Amino acid sequence: MPNAPGASLADYVGARMAVTPPASPAVDGTASPIRVLIAEDEAHLGTILEQFMTARGFSVRLARDGKSALELLRSEPFDVALFDVVMPDLDGLELLRLVREGPLPPEVIVSTGNETIETALAAVEHGAYDFLPKPYRMAEIDALVRRAWEKRLLVRNHHYLNARLERQAPVGSFVTQYAPLTAVLSMVGKFAASPMPVLITGEAGTGKALVAQLLHRHGARPGGPFVHVDCAALDPAMQAAELLGVERGNDHTGGHRHGAVELATGGTLYLEHIEALAPTAQQQLHAALDSASFTRRNGTQRLPFDVRLVVSSNRDMLPLVEAAAFDEALWHRLTAMRVALPPLRDRAVDIPLLARHIVAMTPPAQRGARRISDDAMQVLERYDWPGNVRELKLVLERAVLLADHGVLHAAHLLLPEPASQATPAARADGGRSVPVPVVSTAPSLGELERTHIADVLERTGWHQGRTAELLGISPKTLYRKIREYGFRRPSGRNA
Repeated sequence: MPNAPGASLADYVGARMAVTPPASPAVDGTASPIRVLIAEDEAHLGTILEQFMTARGFSVRLARDGKSALELLRSEPFDVALFDVVMPDLDGLELLRLVREGPLPPEVIVSTGNETIETALAAVEHGAYDFLPKPYRMAEIDALVRRAWEKRLLVRNHHYLNARLERQAPVGSFVTQYAPLTAVLSMVGKFAASPMPVLITGEAGTGKALVAQLLHRHGARPGGPFVHVDCAALDPAMQAAELLGVERGNDHTGGHRHGAVELATGGTLYLEHIEALAPTAQQQLHAALDSASFTRRNGTQRLPFDVRLVVSSNRDMLPLVEAAAFDEALWHRLTAMRVALPPLRDRAVDIPLLARHIVAMTPPAQRGARRISDDAMQVLERYDWPGNVRELKLVLERAVLLADHGVLHAAHLLLPEPASQATPAARADGGRSVPVPVVSTAPSLGELERTHIADVLERTGWHQGRTAELLGISPKTLYRKIREYGFRRPSGRNA
């Protein structure tokens, strides 16, 4: 691009000084260079820009024309791009239009020596972050690129938040005095700092998702996103696309789909029920781990695989590996670090602690009880808890709704009678009979959840916003549960 009349290289160089390059801020709080593409056909200016920005700590690629810039954009990811308007083959505005059609495109700064209002308006209309007339000072470009990069982080986080189907609850902690679990948790603390994948095993309801969140929170990049994907809930034919994304025109919507790996960049990707991953998705995940990069479905641009991978399963996966139902090479990659969680029946010493903690953490407006009676505690300790801590939580949350006068009694619990306590003669409790609520069959977790939601809806007069708040779920999730369980609003009740 020809210089503006009377402009010299000194005008472009501006306040160029020998300074120590500052570390570019990153999502995870560590030093990470901002990736910048410069498309500038004026040889001297392009070289000066490249040298100056490299010295300032950026990762820079230089293209001498629009076509070369487009090829680079299709093969490498960039955070910010600086385009000259007038370039051979492909001008800056057309290049901007093509770039903005892609998924999570870089923020683009457009510059030209032929400054006109029409050019500036056209650049903004096509999605440019800013328009910069020539001549400009290098310090100006430095500051503008950093601001553009900050906007890109906000845009990426916006995509991430929109992709979340559930509201993320605050990270909890394990309540335990069981020595083997304490030892397991100490391993979690050691594993957190490593970037290696972690496999968490344990029965349903033992706290695998909580361990994944703890690994993220205490890891090297707690400020990055935490993306939770239930592999068992995905269509096997679409699992690879859900994980790695889809390029425009290659899915039924004709648009881009951001995969979970891309959304989790700079943070943690938690894959629950990893055993449900289809063979194709297994192979692609293994390839991404091996090469530290991936491409979206039918895409050409290689993107960095920059996530901490945590996976979990409530099954013994060795038979699956031996039967070739799960990729053996991927299995070895995932099992370098393992965390095995014990079932609640093995840590019965924790039941009183957990029960009191759950009751204390129940929101006051939802709490009919503040204390658990001795008879109720004995019932809780005798039960086998096939649903583990998750079942204990559901049982107690429902019981506190039913309790009166601030005390939760055994009669408020909905549990099957333990086999060992089936007859009065079998009760060796020092001559004291412990009342045990008896039901014909043990309620499933789904039945407990259904009853719990129905109780809270009734208590709030079917005010769905208040109900969602008390349940600790999003209104969207509550609406889905109401439809799933077939609830019908009583006549005369408003939302």
